[in-house]
Amino acid sequence: MSITIGSLAELQQHEGQELGITPWHTITQEQINQFAAATLDFQWIHTDPERAAAESPFGGTIAHGYLTLSLLPYFWNQLVQVENLKMQVNYEISEFRFNQAVLVNTPVRLHATLLAVKDLRGIAKANIGVKMEIEGIKKPAYTGVITFLYHFE
Repeated sequence: MSITIGSLAELQQHEGQELGITPWHTITQEQINQFAAATLDFQWIHTDPERAAAESPFGGTIAHGYLTLSLLPYFWNQLVQVENLKMQVNYEISEFRFNQAVLVNTPVRLHATLLAVKDLRGIAKANIGVKMEIEGIKKPAYTGVITFLYHFE
């Protein structure tokens, strides 16, 4: 279920509320390899399944931490539909901690809470608490706060 926001005032109505939990998404080896190619990060713990199975403490390849972070827009768009928008700008990532590696082919999902909304002369500054859950694991992949600037029409 997603919410629809079309103005600063509508965004402010959700301040302090949990915005929801996304459906599960499985991170595949193909996705990991494509991310490695895009970022030039070919460390074997991500890209060599045989070696990772034999030598890594994880028992297989793991997703890059920044790959899991880069899924934020994908997950965010499942939770919140923003209308009447001129532009959305990534503003800040803070209090971020990678807590648990994500093993290949493991489903993950995002929990999000709108922590605060500030009016910057008509531009909405939204601080969102995020937590990526790993299916079957108590410890989240990461926790942190992301901040977006919304320029509504």
